[in-house]
Amino acid sequence: MSVKPDQAHLRPVPGVVDPWTVAESRDAVCAHPFSSSWIHRTVTPSPVVSVSTATVPKKERLDWWAHMAAHEIAPTSLSSEHSDDFYGRVHSVDLSRVRVGEFTMSPLTGRRTPAHIRRHDPEGYQLFLVHDSPIRLRQRHNDSWLQAGDMSLFDTSSPYITDFLDAGALTRLTILSLPRDALPLPRSQVERLLAAKLPARIGSGALLARYLTGLREHAGDCHPADLPRLGDIALDLAAAFVAGHLDAEHRLSAESRNRTLATRVDAFINRHLGDPELGPSSIAAHHHISVRTLHALFEHLPETVSATIRRRRLERCHSNLADPRLAEHAIGEIGFRWGFKNGAEFSRAFRAAYGISPKQHRHQALNRPQDQD
Repeated sequence: MSVKPDQAHLRPVPGVVDPWTVAESRDAVCAHPFSSSWIHRTVTPSPVVSVSTATVPKKERLDWWAHMAAHEIAPTSLSSEHSDDFYGRVHSVDLSRVRVGEFTMSPLTGRRTPAHIRRHDPEGYQLFLVHDSPIRLRQRHNDSWLQAGDMSLFDTSSPYITDFLDAGALTRLTILSLPRDALPLPRSQVERLLAAKLPARIGSGALLARYLTGLREHAGDCHPADLPRLGDIALDLAAAFVAGHLDAEHRLSAESRNRTLATRVDAFINRHLGDPELGPSSIAAHHHISVRTLHALFEHLPETVSATIRRRRLERCHSNLADPRLAEHAIGEIGFRWGFKNGAEFSRAFRAAYGISPKQHRHQALNRPQDQD
């Protein structure tokens, strides 16, 4: 392709037909209700679902995918140069108020028209993260090329076009589907961001991206009763991300801001466990809050800030000591790696937590003959 992705919105893309005029496309028409997720309620009744076109005859795969997308996102016409051998896979997590799905598919073009909106409108926003091939998104007055690490937002109540660049590989993106009224921001302001390029490599965007990716990867290990709470956190992070691009953080509720701050603190602790100076004072200073405010964030949790740091450091050490790839690393070195200032401190904390010394744990985990401490 001769036009670079970040310049493609300036003129027509060579070799790509305007998707509004594509005559042959796949439209889902079915008797299944749009009020609930088809794959979560019908295909695999479960809050965590993985489905693909692998078991669908090749000639029917694009139709199947159009049917799935109509129910999981919104009715949309799909067209693809890979209609004869289309492949698609979705990992979806139903979090009550919101859904998170990772979609992997052959390149295609999707268009949502006023006719689709009349057929069904979930009246929601779709916030998505691009992982691989560039995506062109058009809605309202915005026309953007999005590359890996970018996010964007579209509204199901307005026509839009998505065009997935065929870069010789499958396209992958993560989509957070949320009701429009769940985003505590004026619609007139949010509309300015529709189809806009929203970088998500730093700050609240990076935090949101990591959280959504982690949800998809680990939701299957969570108790179903925990999923709505995880969905609320995703919603808070999304609201903070969007509000940050509108300079409208003040419109978020105090509860939402506190949950977002708690998630930021949690991620900060995980990233800095190896820093021996990590503690309430340094965490509070980094987030521009008082130590008292920081402790208040942890009041409803079973551990204090310091206890959380100590437990996570010990968990990392416990895992590293059992890893045969790290068998040649001294025990004290592993303790220092995760923020313990000296071997005696590490040994005391480890024995108090696990009932044995770090040396005994390593011997047991690696099936070595035990020496007496």
